[in-house]
Amino acid sequence: MSKPMTKTQLVAALAEKMDSDKKTAAAALDAIGELVASEVSAGGAITLPGIGKIACRARPERQVRNPQTGETMTKAADRAVKVTIAKALKDSVNG
Repeated sequence: MSKPMTKTQLVAALAEKMDSDKKTAAAALDAIGELVASEVSAGGAITLPGIGKIACRARPERQVRNPQTGETMTKAADRAVKVTIAKALKDSVNG
């Protein structure tokens, strides 16, 4: 398996696809990241066409076990980010 693409490599590839400079591509990437973070942290969801859906879901209070001591404790309710991959992306990877 190859190494994941770094932000610098992603910005360079995005700039090439956009026929733009790296500064504009970096600003676009940062803006998308900020939009996703603000929408999901507010409890909403955002769909990136061809990639998938990113949403925040609530997890209720639950009992968990410490594997070292075996002690059972209550973990407070929290929220988790869920990513659902788009069918188009799954098909392109498997096809």
